[in-house]
Amino acid sequence: MDRQAIPAFDSEQGPVVLSSFSAELPVNRKLKNLVLQLLDEHRVMTIATNRPDGWPQATIVGYLNDGFLLYCFVARNAQKYANILRDPRVSIAIGSDAPQPRDIKGLSLAARATPVADHDEFDYVSALRLKRHPEYAASPPWAATDGAAQRAAPKPSPDSVVLLRIVPEIISVLDYSKAFGHSDLIAFSERDLDMHLDSRRHRWADSAGSDAEEQDEE
Repeated sequence: MDRQAIPAFDSEQGPVVLSSFSAELPVNRKLKNLVLQLLDEHRVMTIATNRPDGWPQATIVGYLNDGFLLYCFVARNAQKYANILRDPRVSIAIGSDAPQPRDIKGLSLAARATPVADHDEFDYVSALRLKRHPEYAASPPWAATDGAAQRAAPKPSPDSVVLLRIVPEIISVLDYSKAFGHSDLIAFSERDLDMHLDSRRHRWADSAGSDAEEQDEE
């Protein structure tokens, strides 16, 4: 099925159509800005994975976004990591409480999670997290050596911690300012995702080159 027109059903509006995330469509440019705003405003999400027995497992984790890509560090012995290795499909919810019902905004994502194997990407995301959240630089000394606690280290070790890259395929944008319970649905085409990933790979490579130059200067 062409992902530019995927039928769906909304409880408030009935049948709706998911539109491809194309820059040519003004409505999608607005949604793009709102999605990025919400991703940037938050740092905690709920991620649901599929257990081997079929029971969904929802976990609250910290995350970092680079554009529409989401990243989170998890322990290698975590159940959610084992679930993802077996089935990479995940569902994610991002949002927070609001003083008034019409102020409620949030995101629900259908996505796929994969472990990051590229060292440049791992180092880039680690540095980006430290840049956005400098409090990680003050992590206690034991965080650098204590297995799962390395998730909070300034630069986690890939030997103890896994970095997950989460790529959205469908995003539901909840915006009660438009109407109570209103949501807009966006589908990412494979071309959209490939282009977005390619644009980020240049950043990983550039970051690795900058680190090498700094070491040479020292």
